[in-house]
Amino acid sequence: MKILKFGGKSLANKEGLEKVIQIIAQKYFSNEAVVVVVSARSNATNELIDLLDKAQKGVNYNAELEAFKIYQNNGLSNTIFTDEFSQLDKLLEGVSLLGDFSSRIKDQVVAIGELISAKYLSYLLNEKSIKANFVDARNLIKTDNNFGNAQPLDTISKKNVITFFNNQPEGVNIVTGFIASTVNGETTTLGRNGSNYTASLLANYLDAQEFQNYTHVDGIFTANPELVTNARKIEKLSFNEANELANFGANILHAKTIIPLVEKNIPLRILNTFNPDNQGTLITAEQTDEGIKSLSILNNVSLLNLEGRGLLGKTGVDARIFRVMGDNNISVSIISQGSSERGIGIVVETEKATKALIELEKEFENDFYTKDVNRISANDNISVISIIGQDLSTFHKPYTALIKNKIVPILFNNTTTGRNISLVINKTDLKRALNVIHGEIFGVSKKINIAVFGHGLVGGTLINQILNSTSAIEKRKKIELNVFAIANSKKIVFNNNGIGDNWKSEIETNGISYEVQDVIKYAIENNLENLIAIDNTASKDFVENYIALIENGFDLVSSNKVANTLSYDFYKTLRSAIDKNQKNYLYETNVGAGLPLIDTIKLLHLSGENITKIKGVFSGSLSYLFNTFSKEKKDFSSVLKEAVDKGYTEPDPREDLCGNDVARKVLILARELDLQNEFEEIKIDNLIPEHLQTISQNEFFERIDEFNSVYQNIKENQEPNHVLRYIGELSGDLQKEKGVLEVKLVSVSENSALGQLKGSDSLFEIYTESYGERPIVIQGAGAGASVTARGVFGDILRLAEKN
Repeated sequence: MKILKFGGKSLANKEGLEKVIQIIAQKYFSNEAVVVVVSARSNATNELIDLLDKAQKGVNYNAELEAFKIYQNNGLSNTIFTDEFSQLDKLLEGVSLLGDFSSRIKDQVVAIGELISAKYLSYLLNEKSIKANFVDARNLIKTDNNFGNAQPLDTISKKNVITFFNNQPEGVNIVTGFIASTVNGETTTLGRNGSNYTASLLANYLDAQEFQNYTHVDGIFTANPELVTNARKIEKLSFNEANELANFGANILHAKTIIPLVEKNIPLRILNTFNPDNQGTLITAEQTDEGIKSLSILNNVSLLNLEGRGLLGKTGVDARIFRVMGDNNISVSIISQGSSERGIGIVVETEKATKALIELEKEFENDFYTKDVNRISANDNISVISIIGQDLSTFHKPYTALIKNKIVPILFNNTTTGRNISLVINKTDLKRALNVIHGEIFGVSKKINIAVFGHGLVGGTLINQILNSTSAIEKRKKIELNVFAIANSKKIVFNNNGIGDNWKSEIETNGISYEVQDVIKYAIENNLENLIAIDNTASKDFVENYIALIENGFDLVSSNKVANTLSYDFYKTLRSAIDKNQKNYLYETNVGAGLPLIDTIKLLHLSGENITKIKGVFSGSLSYLFNTFSKEKKDFSSVLKEAVDKGYTEPDPREDLCGNDVARKVLILARELDLQNEFEEIKIDNLIPEHLQTISQNEFFERIDEFNSVYQNIKENQEPNHVLRYIGELSGDLQKEKGVLEVKLVSVSENSALGQLKGSDSLFEIYTESYGERPIVIQGAGAGASVTARGVFGDILRLAEKN
């Protein structure tokens, strides 16, 4: 014999009921011996409780009551629920008159849901020529009189069940779950998820072959799939593991369900009513491999905090707390005590938190007068995440991941086995915290949520690079790059599931005006984890948003040089915010585009290497300009026009020629060496003749030939076999607060490293104390949207692997 149990969602009107009937019919016509246990249909239990509450408050409940009856009757021309509806009417009327109800009355009201469910399913099966019998479990399972959470009396209940089923009529017996009665016949209920408990008891008493629990999901998952989209189904669990899951809030199991099955070694299989071909999750006595099995959650719980100096080292405090809880039938799921806080925290069900608070205040009344206890408070805005199978030796990984995502647990607790850890967190952080922990411990793809600001040449190229590489990176690195926002200076488009290849048209047609605070709000409301903001603008104004982004959980990647070249005070303030919030700010492309220059200098400096000088060609644009002009017999203006046409310079090339861009790059390197230079202190050789510096862009291009005589003269007055290079140089005593920063046009031997540069390559020479006169040389492509975007992409991937 097998025990089949169907939950409320499985028994909902239309598809649910149809699937349940198909499953039972298949087993019936295959001559399988089954007993069916049912919960109340759909949301019936909650609706009945709402009706009770309205009746108690004197609120008119007739419309809700009629809606309940219509749904449960489901179009039957002649109702088969006359007795149940009549009893419900009388009970609600009595509560309305009295303005109150007891636990005894509540059990009588909510029991009607299961009675209707079992009656209706029996009726439908008989209509389909499947012989079915309605069985009221109140006649079989007897309990104590603890209404709302009654405990079965095993001896008498077992005798009743065996006697009934030894003389059972032909057909499928449809048994009410959740409800029972006292020996005096008063209706009781078995507590949360009690229908599972009913089925488990029947399986035990009848020595069933298997207990099949049909739900609306494919089995037990590594986390709630409604909250964690990439949760994986668990194929097998042991009874011990299932019991831990139940104790720590797994909704699919009742904490008491496992014990009757363990006693008789009866397998429990969790199945999906709506996907009956799936094999579900099998739970047996057989031990599975060690390791983390699942994340379960406790909602509807509250944290009670006792705080006071006198609690430190005082004996008997815990005993007093638990005595209060025991005397008032309040279960404590977690207790945590910290000497440094001089406090004790306990987690209880929210519906009992007020009672617990009142009784604790009574118990510790004298301690308030002696100042041993300062306050007792309740926090209802919490949830508990339990990591089943988590070993303390590796707990640092999910914990660190939470901290990086600005989720700070209020407290944590581990079991005596050291194999399960529970975290109390703010309820608003629940979904994000689940996804962060799940991604960290189960090796599934870690989701990195990216907001891109600026989609010009570099930004647009980067977006396309990310979209084109997402699948390969997820397969190779188990990192899912999800671009949830793309913005320009005026409009933004959002999609928490990822923006696709048509992002340009999306911004044009669906883009909305925004402030950066809207991006932060969107990330919070959609519980997005592992956040990265990408700044591909050149905006000084946008840099002002960096600290707000950091404080709200974003790491930063930037090709925008501004933030690192504003005042030294801002530079330090930004670094302080990064350290305080434990975030990262990467900007490798600020100086060398795709070349690993900043990382190299950071590593040398961190290792204690004394860097004595850095010089080189910092601008790919100006590298192309002078490499070409020095070697070819062309006018300076014609080479400059070529550089503009090929996209090597800004649209107005004076932004490159003025030397400010190179100066900013030199300043960035200086600050990486902890130098406190300001931009105004850099000596810059402006390449633009003074009379061309302030005219309009159009007029500048009309008069561009005026460069020719100036630079032809410089070129011709060089020493033989020399070429022109526009370089940045950091020198002086770099162990002091400030160095000497210069940007200048120089003539170098064509046989030197600088002299041999070609095309738009950049070259950097790093002189150190250890290397002496033989510098470390880094050379490569120094310009181009593709190269710069690829450098930004590299920073993103570095952050993704850190998160």
